Amino acid sequence: MLKQSLQQKLQQKLSPQQIQLMKLLQVPTLELEARIKEELQANPALEEGRDEEEEFDKADGLDDDRGETRDDFDFDAYLDDPTPNYRYAVNNHREEEDRDLPFGAGETFAERLTAQMGLRPVTDRQRLLATFLIGNLDEAGYLRRDLYSITSDLAFGQGIEVEEEELEKVLDVVQQLDPAGVGARDLQECLLLQIERRLGVSSDDAALLLAKRILDEQFEAFTKKHYDKLISRFDINEDELREAISEITRLNPKPGNSGSDASRPIQAVVPDFHVSAEGDELRLSINGRNAPELKVSHEYREMMAGYAAAKKHDRAQQEAITFVKRKVDAAKWFIDAINQRRNTLRVTMEAIMELQEAYFLSGDETDLKPMILKDIAERIGMDISTVSRVANSKYVQTPYGTFLLKTLFSESLATESGEEVSTREVKKILDDAVSEEDKRKPLSDEKLMNVLQEKGYKIARRTVAKYREQLGIPVARLRKEL
Repeated sequence: MLKQSLQQKLQQKLSPQQIQLMKLLQVPTLELEARIKEELQANPALEEGRDEEEEFDKADGLDDDRGETRDDFDFDAYLDDPTPNYRYAVNNHREEEDRDLPFGAGETFAERLTAQMGLRPVTDRQRLLATFLIGNLDEAGYLRRDLYSITSDLAFGQGIEVEEEELEKVLDVVQQLDPAGVGARDLQECLLLQIERRLGVSSDDAALLLAKRILDEQFEAFTKKHYDKLISRFDINEDELREAISEITRLNPKPGNSGSDASRPIQAVVPDFHVSAEGDELRLSINGRNAPELKVSHEYREMMAGYAAAKKHDRAQQEAITFVKRKVDAAKWFIDAINQRRNTLRVTMEAIMELQEAYFLSGDETDLKPMILKDIAERIGMDISTVSRVANSKYVQTPYGTFLLKTLFSESLATESGEEVSTREVKKILDDAVSEEDKRKPLSDEKLMNVLQEKGYKIARRTVAKYREQLGIPVARLRKEL
């Protein structure tokens, strides 16, 4: 049965201005410049430059949702707003010549290989197949797909019938290109290709010959660092094994990454914050080089003044008024969002500096205090999500280096005395312990736990394993050296 009823419901929705602010808040300085340029192109009411006259505020005479003009629309109230100019201008001073950012460019990895194939004495068909194989290489230079699948792609996609044996011969030619190891199907083949290339230059090198035998016959034992098994299998001593392993470790496991790739241009890291220390005081500055001065267009103000002087408005003029007002409002909202973004960045970074003052003065990671997003949110009276957007993808430059702002955040860990310390401090001690260990007998996770406990940190073995993995430190067996 159908039934009609009236209900009252309270909902919380974000306004377009709030959504715009959140999006601007999470982008770093580099992306902000592109976002501002995009807005300048899309909104003719927004201009770059400083406005020295008084601006005007938006009026309430239009229904923004419907785009209709009301009879009580007062242009004078819209034009004669006493709001000063600085409320609608973003002043970020920078030199014009600093506008451009450094980018790296060059040939792509595939283009370099294709150019080399052009110098090889092969047939047109082989060159075509080689180009297709090169297009199937991943970023590391490996051919991860099996030849059968590639022959199917050639048959159905290119209309080229080819047998696996023929494709294998073409792959052999691709594997002769530079850098050595390109076109391999796995790590073992990649390293063997490089060893064979080096043996072609010095075929009587005993260390290289042994290295090839290790990779060819005992690759699994080598990867697991079963050195005793290798010594017994090849009837060699530790010095001979050490020389062979030294030759292997000089090889490149990812030959595709040996050159720059134009598809991923190298981009300089531009810090969003600059923190400097003058004696015992910290000073903060926000990088504004990529945020130009913005203002509302004077031409649009004159247009509105002209419409206000007219006594009657036809339909076309009403549509023009609606368009002008919306563009002016959008420009003001954008300028206000840029201002709010800068203010939010400043108060957030000031709160972080206040909490981590000892670290910014010394640069010692052991001086880092436990700090989570909630701590900063409570200090500045904002939501945790706002702090998260500020910390994400933002860089801070200090006298001790430039790093991601989110790396300053860490959880707490209690010591035996009950004091709470940052997990960054524990990780630093863990990293130092691994660096100073005897590589012939590396410390296990349990022994690392004992080292930390002796220093007064209450920590379990599984927590040590978690921190070790976060630091990118392999297990003790894989850290073993001769």
